[in-house]
Amino acid sequence: MEKIVIIGGVAAGATAAAKARRLSSEAQITILESGPDISFANCGLPYYIGGDIESRSKLILQSPESFNEQYQTAVHINTTVTEIDRKSRIVNAVDSRTGEKKTFEYTKLILAQGGKPIAPPLPGADQEHVFQLWTLDDMDRINSFIENKKPKTAVVVGGGFIGLEMVEALVKRGIKVSVVEMMPHVMAIMEAEIAGSIQEEMLSYGVNILTNKGVSGIGRSNVTLNDGSSIDADMVLLSIGVRPTLKLAQEAGLAMGEAGGLLVDSTLKTSDDNIYAAGDMIELEHRVHGKKVRIPLAGPANRQGRIAAENALGRKHEYKGSIGTSIVRVFEAVAGTTGLSLKGARAAGLNADAIVIHKEHHTSYYPGAEQVTVLVVYDRETGVILGGQTAGYAGADRRLDVIAAAAAAKLTVSDIADMDFAYSPPLGTANDAMNMAAYAAENRISGYSPALTVSEIDTYLEDKEALWIDVRDVFAFEKSHVEGAVNIPLEILPSKLNEIPQNKLIFVYDQTGKKGHQALRTLLGAGFTNVFNVSGGFASLSGYSRAVTPKTFRLELPAPEAKKIGEKNNEEKKSSTTAQIKKEESNGPLVVDVRTAGEFAYGAVPGAVNIPLDELQSRVGELGKKDRKIILYCASGARSAYALQVLKAYGFTDLENGGGLSRMMARARTTGR
Repeated sequence: MEKIVIIGGVAAGATAAAKARRLSSEAQITILESGPDISFANCGLPYYIGGDIESRSKLILQSPESFNEQYQTAVHINTTVTEIDRKSRIVNAVDSRTGEKKTFEYTKLILAQGGKPIAPPLPGADQEHVFQLWTLDDMDRINSFIENKKPKTAVVVGGGFIGLEMVEALVKRGIKVSVVEMMPHVMAIMEAEIAGSIQEEMLSYGVNILTNKGVSGIGRSNVTLNDGSSIDADMVLLSIGVRPTLKLAQEAGLAMGEAGGLLVDSTLKTSDDNIYAAGDMIELEHRVHGKKVRIPLAGPANRQGRIAAENALGRKHEYKGSIGTSIVRVFEAVAGTTGLSLKGARAAGLNADAIVIHKEHHTSYYPGAEQVTVLVVYDRETGVILGGQTAGYAGADRRLDVIAAAAAAKLTVSDIADMDFAYSPPLGTANDAMNMAAYAAENRISGYSPALTVSEIDTYLEDKEALWIDVRDVFAFEKSHVEGAVNIPLEILPSKLNEIPQNKLIFVYDQTGKKGHQALRTLLGAGFTNVFNVSGGFASLSGYSRAVTPKTFRLELPAPEAKKIGEKNNEEKKSSTTAQIKKEESNGPLVVDVRTAGEFAYGAVPGAVNIPLDELQSRVGELGKKDRKIILYCASGARSAYALQVLKAYGFTDLENGGGLSRMMARARTTGR
């Protein structure tokens, strides 16, 4: 009879035990867990502290009794393994509550000890108001401290996943939070422009972000930084990373790997034929570049636990590795990463490029459309997708999963370009954001649309000067733009080509990259040769500049819109204010803006009145005499063309379609009309 002993519970260990029992009704299965809990939702801890999860009991997935009842598994909690006798196949342990020594025989051993939070040796780190978050007990102590001590300020040390989830939780508890991060931006594993979207969201909720800084000491009510400054801190959370639990394996003489984890083969077998391992303590093969890495995530740990159990019971299930797909939500903003970043791909010796697009997560005309950001990293010669990142308020998770599947299956950008994705106006677009990202990648690979990401530009310009052309409308330009940029809206770009020097390096950008591509094609068609589109446009420039200070260009950004917990943000304006139209005769024409009230409030032609197209027929009586000169315009000229036909049907005779906003603004500046 097989005697399966599993050291460690939670994700990998408990999953391994459950799988082993499903595979064998006869095996003797034992779990030895050093802590008080066998199976709990450790990923849910911050959400209990923040109040999203109201019931603590929902985090307890299994008790020792319920696990034994369901899986006929002997569960020993508060039991610390002190030695693995590989020769005799015996595990020695001690009950941490009573000191009782125990011995367990095994035919196969599965190590699932996971990792432990890194505890930096900081002065003051042992005080009662300093915490880490890893267990239910940690969660309870934090929750009790907040309830009883009512801290007003908190410092979170570390801007990774747990740290940022706790930032949200503490803000929801009414605490003023500061984040201290040693790296240039939070979520250091992500590209700066993706992390920038998270930083902007945090700033909107009043979070103080301090990057490129470390903590040198913790006082009773403050934290001292390595630059000598200090921050108020009634409580401190240390969240700077996780270290694999390897002491027992090392003392047993098991081989360690090059990435700092326990070495296993493709079946998750260690250097001992009778010992398998799974979860955060092992190192594994990255599915994209094939190198050994450590990926301490719950998803891979669960899958590894299943496979280790299968192989311990005589099957041969090879683990294919992981690509490190992970995602975080901070307040309403979401950002995720999978596979390799551009920097990581190039560091691994791959011939990689990347593109960025920003697109509505469902059709723009259906209420609630939110912009989703998609960054795809690919091999520039083969087009094979190596990884990517996404961000947004809706739809980022769906696109991240597509990139993860594509990277794991080694699909190319052309495969994604031709792929059908679910579409319905409330749920997607006819050309999904993933299709558009693939088109942009194909255009960069072929040279049809030369583009650089913002991080590439910031390096590329270190020894060069460039002319920046901003093809957005004047109102967007006036709000914020790259310092020194020239504003030539796309609509009027063809008429301004003779004003642009042919011999300069040119970077062209719009809001999202799409119109920047159109502008680039116009310039290339006119004979310009040294031109690049900014991949992702101003949205990417903005995200990058929120995260880091650019080295080679300057971009002043307005403060993010302030938000409060519980307030609904980004509500659409549903009705317009009634325009006051002068009835008296005038020498000048009446300029009518048929965009929505929200678009009109953003910026309009001086002197124009706003009658949204949907309201035009009900308000036609406000326009006066039928022979009055009326100039209609909208964002692009499409809605105003329709409005012109509506007014013709009502008998108006002197009508003109002025086209888009940018064309009308250029006309107003040159003619005054």
